[in-house]
Amino acid sequence: MDYTKFEKARIIGARALQLAYGAPPLIKVPKGITNPLDLAEMEFEKDLIPIMVIKKEK
Repeated sequence: MDYTKFEKARIIGARALQLAYGAPPLIKVPKGITNPLDLAEMEFEKDLIPIMVIKKEK
């Protein structure tokens, strides 16, 4: 699915917050990655984040 830059930022930000509060990562964490934002971006790129965007038809 194609997301706008605003939707992408909201999804990654929400997932990073979940990770910061102790949610288990959905991918194997590479060595040296400690920033939840970096991990959330990696999960987004692999299309693994369980957050949906519902768009209304115009």
